[in-house]
Amino acid sequence: MRLLVTGGAGFIGSAVVRHIIENTSDEVINVDCLTYAGNLESLAAASESSRYTFEQADIRDQAALHHVFTQHQPDAVMHLAAESHVDRSIDGPGDFIQTNVVGTYNLLEASRGYWSELSGERKAAFRFHHISTDEVYGDLEGPEDLFTEETPYAPSSPYSASKASSDHLVRAWHRTYGLPVLVTNCSNNYGPYHFPEKLIPHVILNALQGNPLPVYGDGSQVRDWLYVEDHARALYKVVSEGKIGQTYNIGGHNEKTNLSVVETLCDLLEELVPEKPDGVTRYRDLITFVKDRPGHDLRYAIDASKIERELGWRPRESFESGIRKTVRWYLDNREWWSRVLSGDYRLERIGG
Repeated sequence: MRLLVTGGAGFIGSAVVRHIIENTSDEVINVDCLTYAGNLESLAAASESSRYTFEQADIRDQAALHHVFTQHQPDAVMHLAAESHVDRSIDGPGDFIQTNVVGTYNLLEASRGYWSELSGERKAAFRFHHISTDEVYGDLEGPEDLFTEETPYAPSSPYSASKASSDHLVRAWHRTYGLPVLVTNCSNNYGPYHFPEKLIPHVILNALQGNPLPVYGDGSQVRDWLYVEDHARALYKVVSEGKIGQTYNIGGHNEKTNLSVVETLCDLLEELVPEKPDGVTRYRDLITFVKDRPGHDLRYAIDASKIERELGWRPRESFESGIRKTVRWYLDNREWWSRVLSGDYRLERIGG
């Protein structure tokens, strides 16, 4: 396959690109406009492959998308490009509406126009795979409840509302125009190359510098954690084997409170980096409880039985194995995150 991956320089997108290049014979066209969260340094190894092509383009730009489809003639689209940080969506929701809603509309229209001109086996084989989040479901009430593919949508933040909107657009383009779509909703991802503003890398890097480790409210919010490389395998499984028109929930089977995640990170750092910054006796002493953010969902948990039953996917990493790999990766790749923190990673961009 020749796969067009939007947002391929982001955290999950880059994991998908690396997985495809390293484990398949497929080609990848990475379309990314390189916002603050896009980092081509996350794709250093993949970019050396003759099967990898990068196009700096914005999904909000219809003409740019038309050029990409005409130039590269993809067999499938994997749509990961999105604004995805809840706190940023609260501070400035406009970018989330423009990218996640209008951008998805533009990509759907570009895909529909391209697909409608295909014929025979190529038209029958084309796929539009939309990658979304479990946050579109809102939060869960009971401790045993799980999000399924039939759970009603009840988004709580501008971010999750914009993703819910994009999900509805994708399904409408399938029902109205027949565009062959697939939708996946995933739980919280973690792992290598995660942008430092997100919880796990933020805690790791703050702890290494002896800075406070902020925890919203009392830290009792529960999330299901999914190792990003497991997610990349699942996404490739769906785009290559999933049934048209279906939704697949992807979870890690690892429910943890935010506080327990932070405490686990502190304990791992005690083991792996016993020499602490000046003035720090225990990493756990850096934990600082801060005012909860508006509309903060209490609990997310995914029922991923459908993708296991129908496509044979299960996560390989437990939270314990995945979080240890993650901490070790940040300890071994200081240059990558140092360049992100300093902003140097943005200085060597194409056209920038």
